[in-house]
Amino acid sequence: MSFNGFLRSDGRKGIRNVVIVAYLVECAHHVARRIVDRCDAEDVHLVGFPGCYPNQYATRMMKALATHPNVGGVLLVSLGCESFNREGLARHVAHSGRVVDTIVIQQAGGTRTAIDRGVAAVAALKEKMAAAEVRVPMQMNELVVATICGGSDGTSGITANPAVGRAFDRLVAQGATCIFEETGEMIGCEGPMAARAATPAVAEAIVASIAKAEAYYRAMGFGSFAPGNAEGGLSSQEEKSAGAYVKSGSSPIVGVIKPAEIPEVPGLYLLDVVPDGAPKFGFPNISDNAEIVELMACGAHLTLFTTGRGSVVGSAIAPVIKVTGNPDTYRRMAEDMDVNAGRILEGQASLDEVGAEIVALVEAVAAGQPTKSEAMGHREFILTYKTFEPSGPGCFPRAAHRG
Repeated sequence: MSFNGFLRSDGRKGIRNVVIVAYLVECAHHVARRIVDRCDAEDVHLVGFPGCYPNQYATRMMKALATHPNVGGVLLVSLGCESFNREGLARHVAHSGRVVDTIVIQQAGGTRTAIDRGVAAVAALKEKMAAAEVRVPMQMNELVVATICGGSDGTSGITANPAVGRAFDRLVAQGATCIFEETGEMIGCEGPMAARAATPAVAEAIVASIAKAEAYYRAMGFGSFAPGNAEGGLSSQEEKSAGAYVKSGSSPIVGVIKPAEIPEVPGLYLLDVVPDGAPKFGFPNISDNAEIVELMACGAHLTLFTTGRGSVVGSAIAPVIKVTGNPDTYRRMAEDMDVNAGRILEGQASLDEVGAEIVALVEAVAAGQPTKSEAMGHREFILTYKTFEPSGPGCFPRAAHRG
């Protein structure tokens, strides 16, 4: 596969070229949203962090997202008195070679003035992006693909999820970087995962991540098994875990990473999304979109989202490809689904055939074809508080040129 990507100064390449309007506290959310609404453009996306007191996780996430390969320009929207270091974030973005501007509502004079200035700022950013745009050939080994499941039912683990697993195997074999996660939904699968680890250190990190997830959920008194899962035919957390696990395919797992850690070496990675330390910020996975955001912060250009019951969400910044495992869901919600893996259940296709279809769609979307959620304007985004320690060097492979 070869197509044209947007070249960034760090050498990474994007498959989209968007401006993000990022609010730095909930008090600035309305102004930022009105700026995006008035711009009314497919390439202007709203993101943000609602908290007021500082959090290192949120800072790392915003830095990673503001310099994501699909992002070409950034408008920061600040109230003016929040704890988020807007100057530091602006410097980080500028250092990455992207264009950046900042609106401070308290300094601008209020809501209407800040919105007017923000709309003008986005137009100016887009002009600068167009003038500096560089399109270059991009290969599969420069692509980062993520996967997540949501709204799972009894079909997910036997159709959509293993089909994505087959797609992941094909993508990894072609040199892509692939990331799967949901450690809280794979409790009990640590043994098979550890057996696939590329090194003993990775195996140890896999086991530790699942143990941490189990301890966290026990402390919170709630597991990752919803009433809708049972209504859809899933019998237990164990069955759901096995179904979630098969999205990873069968390739060796070369590393275990945490949110905002960007893989430098191609291969298959497990993303640990459960916070470190004692539970203190609520449930680790408040929604599927929170996990999509964490996958994007690790550099994912696009996400394969499997669903049985049907999910309509997309994402800001990076496209989401919907793969449904339930043929009835596809017939009922075809306008939201990109791939009908339910054909496997009806004997109309094999896992390998649907896996190949998914890979072909990844290539088409990377080359510019919009996904269903993109075409309908879905740009969901959630970022909250968490705490993480850096991954150990034994489970975070480094590129040879960096030592």
